[in-house]
Amino acid sequence: MSSKREGEVIAITNARIIDGTGNPPIENGVLLIKNGIIVDLGTRGSVEIPEKARIIDVKGNTVMPGLIDAHMHLTGMKTGDFIKEPLITPIGVFFARAVADLKALIDAGFTTIGDAGSIIALHLKYAVLEGSVIGPRIIAAGLPLSQTFGHGDAHYLPVEWVDYRTTKKLTPLMGLICDGVDECRKAARYALREGADYIKIMASGGVLSEKDRPEYRQFTLDEIRAIVDEARAAGRFVHAHAQGSEGIKNAIIGGVKVIAHGIFIDEEGIELAKERNTILIPTFSITERILEVGEKAGLPEWGLRKCEEVYKAHIENIRKAYKAGVKIATGTDFIGGVFRHGENALEIKMLVKKLGMSPMEAIVSATRIAAEAVGLEDKIGTLTKGKLADVIVVRGNPLSDIDLLLNTENILLVMKEGRILKNKIRET
Repeated sequence: MSSKREGEVIAITNARIIDGTGNPPIENGVLLIKNGIIVDLGTRGSVEIPEKARIIDVKGNTVMPGLIDAHMHLTGMKTGDFIKEPLITPIGVFFARAVADLKALIDAGFTTIGDAGSIIALHLKYAVLEGSVIGPRIIAAGLPLSQTFGHGDAHYLPVEWVDYRTTKKLTPLMGLICDGVDECRKAARYALREGADYIKIMASGGVLSEKDRPEYRQFTLDEIRAIVDEARAAGRFVHAHAQGSEGIKNAIIGGVKVIAHGIFIDEEGIELAKERNTILIPTFSITERILEVGEKAGLPEWGLRKCEEVYKAHIENIRKAYKAGVKIATGTDFIGGVFRHGENALEIKMLVKKLGMSPMEAIVSATRIAAEAVGLEDKIGTLTKGKLADVIVVRGNPLSDIDLLLNTENILLVMKEGRILKNKIRET
C-alpha cells in the first residue's frame, strides 16, 4: 500500500489504455496523474512527462478505470440463511466481516460500490472516508423503504422487529416500513437523516421475500412520486428494486433513476426506460450463485423455487432491453459470505455471456454507466482529464479475454484518487 504524496506526479507508461468511454484503446499509452487527478493521457510522445515524475511501467498491460458494483449489499453475512443468522449474530461481527469484504473488493479492482441497503455500509463509508478502513468508495442507500408486506418487510418476523425505528435488535438488512404518501415522505426524510446518499425503494415483490412474488406491484405511483420528490429536494436520487412489469413502469414514471433486477420488464417498460434515460442493473450474478450454491448455503426453499421460475424470463427480457438501447450497469446483488465480495467481476462476464455484449461494452457498463448509476459520472468512471484517478492495471487484455477480470491475481495495481492501495508491479 502506498500513501498519496501531495504534489507527486505519477506517470503510468507502456500501457494499453481502455478509458471507459467505449473508444478504441490507446496502445503504448501514458496516463499522467497529479494530486489524485488525471491531468493527461495519450500515446507515448504526445504526453509530456515531468522530469521528477514517479514512473510506473506496466509493460504492455491494460490500464482501466476502477470497477464499480452499482448494486450490492455490504452486510457481513456468512451464509445464505438470512432468517436465522441476523438474529443470532452480534452486529459487531457483521461489521468485522464487512471490513474484510472491503479489502477483498479493492483486491479485485473495485474502487466504488453502490450499496443498495445495509446499515453496515452506511456506517463503514465514514470509516473509509477518514482512512481508518481501506476499501472502495461507498455510496450507500442505508435504510431501504418498503411498504407493509413489501419486499423489504421480513414477513416471517413481527413488524416491529423489521423497522429500524422500532427494533431493539440491530441486523444488517433492516429498513423502514411506510404506507401512504405521508409515511413515505417521512421515511424518506428519515433515511436521509441517517446519511443516505440515495434512496432505495421496493417497487415490487421479489424472489427472496417470503410471501410475495416478483410480479406484485408495491408502492403506488403517488407514494413513489412523494419519495422521489423528497430525494430531489435533497439533491439525491431514487434506486428501485423492481422485478414485476407494473412495478418497473410505476418506478420509471414516478421519476426513479435506477431500476434493479428488471426481471419482467416489458416493451412498454423498455420504451419508458429509453425515454426517461433510466439505468437498468440486471444483477445476473446473484441468480447464478443462488442456483449454484443456494441450497447448500441455507437459502429458504421458497427463494430457490422462485429463482428457478424466473431465470429464463429474466435473461430474455433484459436482452430485449439491451438490444433496444436501454442503459445497462453492473451490479451483483452480492451480500458477502457464500455470495462472496471479491468475485464481483462475474457480472461483467454475465453481460457478455447472457446478453451478447462485447467485452468493451461490458467494461463501459462497469465503469462509465455504473458511475452514472451511483451519481458520480462527473467524477469517476472514465479516464478523462480532470476526473479522480481511480485506476486499475490488469494483466493481459480483457478485450480479448473478459475472464481475466475475474482473477484477482490479474489485478496488478489499484489506485483510488491517486492513492495506490494494491501494487504488484515492480517499479524501477
